[in-house]
Amino acid sequence: MIRPTDREMNTAVYLLRAVQMGLSVNDMENLDEGMIIDMLIESVNDTADYNNMASQEDMDRF
Repeated sequence: MIRPTDREMNTAVYLLRAVQMGLSVNDMENLDEGMIIDMLIESVNDTADYNNMASQEDMDRF
């Protein structure tokens, strides 16, 4: 599991997080940096507890 951090993203942290997600160097050669960062963000979002889910009524009002 990837834990949130306040550290600035640098090459070492980027590579560490990618490996923690199970990506190999070969995988990273086939993905651009933006896609990998999106995957990192989504992996953290998967563990988020969303207490306030919108109802159909909320969506209709939106």
